[in-house]
Parts: sequence; structure tokens; C-alpha cells
Amino acid sequence: MTTYVDQVSPPPVTALEAELHPRFLTLVDRETIADLHRQHLSLREIGRRLGRPASTVKRELDNHRSRDGSYRPYAAHRAWARSRPRPKNSKLTVDGPLRAYVTDKLGVHWSPEQICHALVKEFPDDESMRVSTETIYQAIYVQARGGLRREIADALRTGRTRRKPHRHPDQRTPRFTDPMVMISDRPAEVEDRAVPGHWEGDLIVGTGSQSAIVTLVERTTRYVLLGHLPAGHTAEQVRDVLVPLIGTLPAHLRGSLTWDQGSEMAAHKQFTIATDVPVYFCDPHSPWQRGSNENTNGLLRQYFPKGTDLTVYGPEDLEHVAQELNGRPRKTLGWDTPAERLRDLLTTT
Repeated sequence: MTTYVDQVSPPPVTALEAELHPRFLTLVDRETIADLHRQHLSLREIGRRLGRPASTVKRELDNHRSRDGSYRPYAAHRAWARSRPRPKNSKLTVDGPLRAYVTDKLGVHWSPEQICHALVKEFPDDESMRVSTETIYQAIYVQARGGLRREIADALRTGRTRRKPHRHPDQRTPRFTDPMVMISDRPAEVEDRAVPGHWEGDLIVGTGSQSAIVTLVERTTRYVLLGHLPAGHTAEQVRDVLVPLIGTLPAHLRGSLTWDQGSEMAAHKQFTIATDVPVYFCDPHSPWQRGSNENTNGLLRQYFPKGTDLTVYGPEDLEHVAQELNGRPRKTLGWDTPAERLRDLLTTT
């Protein structure tokens, strides 16, 4: 929903000057967006210069504009700062029937979950007598640190006065069973496109996410390979398409594969064992780290618009589309075609 930035009242100065997590846009970012937008640069180009996805730029421009349709960075930053969520007082910090009920039930060794569900049964029409299990736990442990250790320890079955984390706070849950090798560990020769044989991959997904096409792009030549996935795109199905697709290449063109962290690559270790091709994973929400592949997927949407049922296309159709793309002259290749560049590699090595 659009927020008209010229309607909001000023937020506190502390909110404007607070040190922000890198994922948030700063005032400088917003000034840059405004300057580049006035120069009529594309959303992708603005995002590239900021090191952010084009979708972030689009949301910023769509959600923070004035009534005349212009984007004003200072007003946008004030509106955003004002809309940031603030902590609210817990329901259980205030004396009243709800707090008394929770305290009584804790006193007879009820668990927070039992209390939560009992409130709904006993007070079905009283919305003020509602509290979540998590809110009860939060209140318990805050109080415990404030001097009620013995009483709370007696009330809780665990006897603990502090919550026990399930994992270390700076430890992320592993995305896959087999550990990922991140793009930051990718050899420098891949980054500068000096050595051919390094590929970027992704999926184009059809209607209802029922079918898909594997898309592979070679970073040096921009040569495209397409794989047919008419019946789904599980990790096993993607692996079984990728292995023979990469297997059609000569050994010196099987250097590496870069992919995002989609669940379809959960079988990446099995793929590497079968092909001897290492897989490197992009950082979350960083499609520009596979820029060649993202660009190619945009070209493929000329043939397979979003919402298309991809099951109607067979391997021959995909081969035809790949040949057309590989036969297009590319500015980045000095107006050579990907097919010509790949042919040169095959004949000179």
C-alpha cells in the first residue's frame, strides 16, 4: 500500500539517526535512488549501483511517493522511520484479570501452553483474556531476572530461570544436509570470466509451480543450455537433468556451477560426485551474483511468459529456443554470438 510521504508527522530524531542494519536503506541510499531516478536510469541499473535488487528500488519508489507522484528522499526516510515497529508493553505487565489468571495457574504448575488454551475455553467471548504461549514465557523470564527466581523456578517444570536456546545465536540453521560452498570461496578465475567453463544456473517455473526448465549459462561465452523438467523440480529431478546436461560438454568446459539457495539444489553433492563439477551458492536474496543467468532468464520469458504451462514444450522445443538464443549477436561479446564464441573455444583447445 502506498504511503503518501507528505502526510506523516515527523518521527523522533533518534529514529532518523539510528544505526541501521545493512539490509535497510539509509538516507544516502534514498538520495542516490532519487538522483538516479531523475536521470531516468532503469531499476536494474539503480539496484546495481546500490548493490541491491531492483525489486528493492521498485518498492521504495512505489511505497514512498508524494501526492504529485514524485519521490522525495528526505520525506521518504522520515516516513519509513516513523513506520518502523516499536516494542509494545506486554499484556502481563499490567495488573488485571489476565495477569491474575496466568499467575494463579503458574502457581499450580500449569504450563504456558495449557494456560493459553484454557483461556480460550473459559472466556470464549472475552478477547481481553487472551495471551500467547510466547508472551507468557517472555514475562516469566523477564520477571525471573528481576528477582523472582525462586518463585518462577518452583512454578516451571524445567526449574530454569533462563531460556535455553536451541542453537547458538550466531549459528544459522543449515540450508541443506550437505554443507554449501559459498560464492565467496569461488576461485578468482571464475569471477573475472577469464577462464571458460564456469556456468550459472537457475529454474524457470511454469504455472502452479508444476513444471520447470533448467537454464544454464556459460559465463565467458553466454552460451545457453536448457533442460526439460515437465513433471516437477524436486532436488532429485533437477539432479537427474543436470548430470546428463553437463555431461554433454567436454571436460575443459566443466569448471563449476553457481546457483542460488533454492531447495531444488539439495542434491548438489550427488551432482558434484557424478560430474566432478563443484557447485557454489549465492548469498540469500542476491540474484545479481548470477547476473548472466538472470539476464538470460529474462530473454527466455519472450518464449515462455510467466504463467505458461511448460509441460506443453518438449526437449525439441527447448533445443530450438536455445539455438535461437545462442545465435543472437551480443554486445558484450563484441557482437559475436555465443555459438561462435563456443565454437572458437572448441576448435582452439
